[in-house]
Amino acid sequence: MEAIKKKMQMLKLDKENALDRAEQAEAEQKQAEERSKQLEDELAAMQKKLKGTEDELDKYSEALKDAQEKLELAEKKAADAPPPRSLSPSP
Repeated sequence: MEAIKKKMQMLKLDKENALDRAEQAEAEQKQAEERSKQLEDELAAMQKKLKGTEDELDKYSEALKDAQEKLELAEKKAADAPPPRSLSPSP
């Protein structure tokens, strides 16, 4: 009979330890889920910022391309133009 009581006490202690470990695991899971949600939110914000930066890059790249084309056209016109006449009278 004494052996049964001792076995019951050990089983009860094992149960309490298992419940403690389960509670700890649930708390850790909750923390992990909260951290995961936070990281997902940060990722979404960074993706939105990246999209804005990419759009801005596209805008400035297009402006640079237009400016380069205008410069090339101006250089071509300058090269094709006759040399300027001297403003001072010739002797």
